[in-house]
Amino acid sequence: MRFVTTTVLAFGLGLAAALPAAAEKLQLNAISSYLNAMETAQGDFTQINDDGSISTGTIYIKRPGRVRFEYNAPDTGIVIAGSNTVVIYDKKSNQPAETYPLSKTPLSIILAANVNLSQARMVTGHSYDGTATTVRAQDPDNPEYGYIELKFTENPIELRQWIINNGSGSQTTVVLGDLKKGEALPNSLFAINRKASNSDR
Repeated sequence: MRFVTTTVLAFGLGLAAALPAAAEKLQLNAISSYLNAMETAQGDFTQINDDGSISTGTIYIKRPGRVRFEYNAPDTGIVIAGSNTVVIYDKKSNQPAETYPLSKTPLSIILAANVNLSQARMVTGHSYDGTATTVRAQDPDNPEYGYIELKFTENPIELRQWIINNGSGSQTTVVLGDLKKGEALPNSLFAINRKASNSDR
């Protein structure tokens, strides 16, 4: 479950080759507006782990405060954020689930009820590479968690990927597929008071 823990604590490819070029750097208030308008979203993701292995799965987002990462076999991880807590389940493990305060992870930035990246204490960088706008975020109170770089393209604005650096030199990259927005997602997807499984849905 190392790769799942990294995802949460730093909360995730070089950009996919086919991404459209953007004309200019996106402003933080425009990115904030995009995130605030995203009530629900779901889609596939591909994760490139630090050891070069690849994991895939489905992400479900229900703002504010809720997200679920469901990993495909052979991985057995499910990560759920809800009730101000992030929980990591391994369906094949007999060990208790790992839990972390949502506020201690960069997940809290995009899951906030009112995203304002211009004022977020975790935002430490804002740059443009000719293709994507990157927002770098790090918890100033817990730098040992590392940092995340969120990458956005425009026309329309879309969150395309994040790159996770865990503070010890390890890097994980997550590429998002097209996010389907506005779908009804049941609250049971984000329940954290019981063992998570595919049967939650």
